[in-house]
Amino acid sequence: MTHSALLTLAVALGLRHGVDPDHLAVIDALSRLRPSRWNGALFAIGHGLLVTLLAVGVGGLLARSIGPYTPWLLILLGAVNLWRLRKPVTHSHRGLSSIARSSPLLLGILFGAGFETASQLSALVLAADLNPWLLGFMFSAGMMLVDGTDGYLASRTQSQAIAGGRRALRASRSLGIFVVVFSFGFGGAELLQLDIDRFALPLGCILFVYLIALRVWSVREPTVETDANSIARTEPNTL
Repeated sequence: MTHSALLTLAVALGLRHGVDPDHLAVIDALSRLRPSRWNGALFAIGHGLLVTLLAVGVGGLLARSIGPYTPWLLILLGAVNLWRLRKPVTHSHRGLSSIARSSPLLLGILFGAGFETASQLSALVLAADLNPWLLGFMFSAGMMLVDGTDGYLASRTQSQAIAGGRRALRASRSLGIFVVVFSFGFGGAELLQLDIDRFALPLGCILFVYLIALRVWSVREPTVETDANSIARTEPNTL
């Protein structure tokens, strides 16, 4: 296989890895705690950094040390979002927001150590034929395209929900349920050492399309009625 073909394959593996359900769940969980358009991109950078270090051959100790704890971290994110579902979306949750401010990059590193899916392992195999630093960059670029888009749209949905958008509020609650179900499900499957890689790609693609469609629907909030009401409220009474 030619060098350019290997690079293209590395990007494709990153794209495939970006639609893994655990990625979607983590990015949505972060966006519900602190809406930021950079959540997905930072998560992908952290994840790609760990994959790069593993490909170089210096990240094995970190992965072995952190790996056993990452399923619990995913379950913890699910628990926090379950609690968040019981609170109004307009609540600021300042304490959690300050914690979440620096977490996307760190969580990307931690999940890179703990959830070794087929695409990630395939990328590591390519390290034998590619410069590992270049491999890590191309793999991360693929992930950033997917996770960055996911994070950007998730932050818009949450911001509109906080502003009181009706569609965004409904979408936010649906996304919260998704986060809880998949955080508990994938965290539990990892703890039970169940092989779910065969379902990850089709399930992830279906979920990604559904989530993108839901977010696009939520940000296209009808404004005609709102604008009319706003004019009625601000127009002076001449009677």
